Amino acid sequence: MSKIMLEGKKALITGASRGIGKAIALSFAENGAYVGINYKKSDKKAQGILNLIKKKCGDGLLLKGDVSNPDDVKKFVKKFADKTKNIDILVNNAGVYYRNSFEKIKQKTWDEVVSTNLSSCFYVTKEVIPFMKSGSRIIFVSSQMAFKGSPHGSDYAATKAGMLGFMRSLALELAAKKILVNAVAPGTIDTDIIKDYTKDMKQKRINEIPLKRLGKPEDIANVCLFLASDMCSYITGETININGGLYIH
Repeated sequence: MSKIMLEGKKALITGASRGIGKAIALSFAENGAYVGINYKKSDKKAQGILNLIKKKCGDGLLLKGDVSNPDDVKKFVKKFADKTKNIDILVNNAGVYYRNSFEKIKQKTWDEVVSTNLSSCFYVTKEVIPFMKSGSRIIFVSSQMAFKGSPHGSDYAATKAGMLGFMRSLALELAAKKILVNAVAPGTIDTDIIKDYTKDMKQKRINEIPLKRLGKPEDIANVCLFLASDMCSYITGETININGGLYIH
């Protein structure tokens, strides 16, 4: 794959200190983008990613801030825009997931999941769009749970489904400005989100997946790279499922 698919582009990725967000940041940087690495807490992890990017392939900027806090969002988007002048790519990736049955979900947890996974997309996108021009891209990282639901994450599933409604509406509204808006819906990806899975639980899930393996963060990053690049010029309002065939619809 070409190393210059995003040459000269400026990309802001939320929740980029680990997992899927980290893989997207690295992939974009390897392909020529200047990346904004948003994170909430882990200075060490975020700095480690930026150091790796600088050593291997490019440059970027650390953007500490809570995506569920509108004031934080204003500050880190401004910091990035002051440095880059414009923003070509936004990836709304930040999210939280707690493995709870509906009966065990507390109001506080519901509010946290909704504000972090869904409201944040509004806050960040609202601040970023003024810095976008024709040809810019917005990518949402949703989930297979947006389609199939979950017996142990109704709050998470609700936010990921809501994200897709928001994405489709934005795609229609921003088409006149030639800003493409799409989403990816990962299946079971081998990240911290399944860190509490036992060996047997992982194997059970692998057995359920037609391709017989868990997804890797790079599987998601590769599709995001396509959606962010000039190779994707006639797709908007779509969700690409990346789940190894676990859920086909």
